[in-house]
Amino acid sequence: MYKTIRLHKGKDKSIQRFHPWIFSGAISHIAPDTHEGDIVRIEDHEGHFLAVGHYQIGSIAVRILSFNDIEINDNFWLEKLENALNSRKAAGIVRNDNNTYRLVHGEGDELPGLIIDIYDNAAIMQAHSVGMHLCRKEIARQLKTLYGDSLDSIYYKSETTLPYKANLNEEKGFLLGRAADVTATENGLKFHIDWLKGQKTGFFVDQRDNRKLVEQYAKGRKVLNMFCYTGGFSVYAIRGGASLVHSVDSSERAIEMTDKNVELNFALAADRDKHHSYATDAFKYFGETDNTYDMIILDPPAFAKHKDALRNAIKGYTRLNAKAIQKIKPGGILFTFSCSQAVSKEQFRLAVFTAAAQSHRFVRILHQLHQPADHPINIFHPEGEYLKGLVLYVE
Repeated sequence: MYKTIRLHKGKDKSIQRFHPWIFSGAISHIAPDTHEGDIVRIEDHEGHFLAVGHYQIGSIAVRILSFNDIEINDNFWLEKLENALNSRKAAGIVRNDNNTYRLVHGEGDELPGLIIDIYDNAAIMQAHSVGMHLCRKEIARQLKTLYGDSLDSIYYKSETTLPYKANLNEEKGFLLGRAADVTATENGLKFHIDWLKGQKTGFFVDQRDNRKLVEQYAKGRKVLNMFCYTGGFSVYAIRGGASLVHSVDSSERAIEMTDKNVELNFALAADRDKHHSYATDAFKYFGETDNTYDMIILDPPAFAKHKDALRNAIKGYTRLNAKAIQKIKPGGILFTFSCSQAVSKEQFRLAVFTAAAQSHRFVRILHQLHQPADHPINIFHPEGEYLKGLVLYVE
């Protein structure tokens, strides 16, 4: 049924441990006329079946879809999507006061190369492999089957995530409906979602639980939300009773969305007046501000998207956290994050430790944070753990 890829002798051990990737060095033979994105059948050196997956050009040569000898068809896609939705429901994420969540998180949901975020009645789909790109329409049909009338729009947004050498044309656009803007609900708060112009799928769903924790610490505090993007942490801090909230981002568009989200959630002028936003560079802002804040949130973009950038990334995290620790008031709370998959928990913690030592201030770790239940980690794929966070008490 599918073209065959055969592995070298002894190179099937990772598959026996259910790891979802096959690296190019493990392959001894690829069937003629096998193209990037094809569904392929993986065999060991003696021709015994191992798995079915998407073939791609590069170091990761196959992303495994199933360890069973099955056909990848509509029933397969629907079953995987149903399993993903049921796990979100079991975790209590899908609720009337929370219609914003990640439905599919790649390897964590046994669909490597695929991301689907749900914002109320819209789904944003993102492919990270040619195989998932080629299957996007079949997946969209089954997504509509699963959600029925509660899903009005499916937008495909993969212009920045697909392999650039694949020379693919259709990389973004509507697969269903035409809604260009949605107001979604997260833990009872409202957020404008702009997937057309915004980063990723329009909103950083992975910080939901951590935003809720910020709300719990915010009462009476003066808060700085650095790298605010669309203001998620800022809105939670205001609801939590912060006395002042400043949002900073280098993007004018991000600041515009932050201000809209503050206005959307707070009718009282007294609440809105607590908030001020600034479009400027993070280090420039730290250089110009005084020791105003007793809560600082650092949620920067990924400093290292691959291991070659690791050394500079760790230096960047150290420098950034040192600035925050130096500026925060005694008794202040620092929320600091890394979303760089190439940076381990230990490396990130070492960077923050170094920053504290350079600042000559005593720091306690109150919480160690991570990604939420709708960004699950496949137990056979530890590489899927990417979000690291610490909540620090700075004396």
